[in-house]
Amino acid sequence: MGRSRRTIPEELLLLALDPTTGTTAQPQSLDLGLAGAQLVELALAGRIAPDGDRIAVVVPRPTGDPTLDCALELLRRRGAPVRAVHWIGGPRLGLRQTYLSHLERCGMVHAVAGQMCGVLPTTRYQATDTAISREIRSRLDSAIRTGVPPDPRTAALAALAHAVGLGKHLYPGNEGRSSRSRLRDLIRHDPMGGLVAHAVMDVQNGVAAQPRRNPATAARPAPAGRPVAEPARGVPAQPRRGSMVRAVAH
Repeated sequence: MGRSRRTIPEELLLLALDPTTGTTAQPQSLDLGLAGAQLVELALAGRIAPDGDRIAVVVPRPTGDPTLDCALELLRRRGAPVRAVHWIGGPRLGLRQTYLSHLERCGMVHAVAGQMCGVLPTTRYQATDTAISREIRSRLDSAIRTGVPPDPRTAALAALAHAVGLGKHLYPGNEGRSSRSRLRDLIRHDPMGGLVAHAVMDVQNGVAAQPRRNPATAARPAPAGRPVAEPARGVPAQPRRGSMVRAVAH
């Protein structure tokens, strides 16, 4: 694939960059979103295709994008189609930093070194051309405002933005509530984007860690006791109160 078009992982990361703080919104869930965005980009490039809730490699030929090709090769080595929720929930060490460094090399962001509390080193990133971020944002705004079904690329970006919790970053407060709702509704306009967006939310809600039920025991009644609430589909998980906050900004 050529480099005339920005990839969905790149656009998702640019959407998440806060122009004021130079950090990324929703950093933990963003890592999952970037893994999902790679799947959507590979599907748009004709390299993979959905197979139920699984992802199958259909054309193992490299795309020319090193980061995408690494993901494609890992999928190919699996041999059999892999569940999207298991792929997205797998280890993705350094994926966000990989894309930040890539955007810096492409001249779309520049890194600003600093310190937190005068001790801990931090790196913040500022967009070098805010027109790019505005163009990405305007596509989402247009789809939300007009109600016209967006192109698959924009629909997938909207689905992933909702899945990682960027809605409250892009459309904050009570005045943004209807826009956040419409952002969520855009999931239905792209099957692949919807598949990976739901997989991202399932990972956040712990569904990926749950063992698959045995058909022979599926009909057994649940033991008496305290009912267990199932995670809600379509709603990104919220971080637990009191969770540790990373000191180094990305």
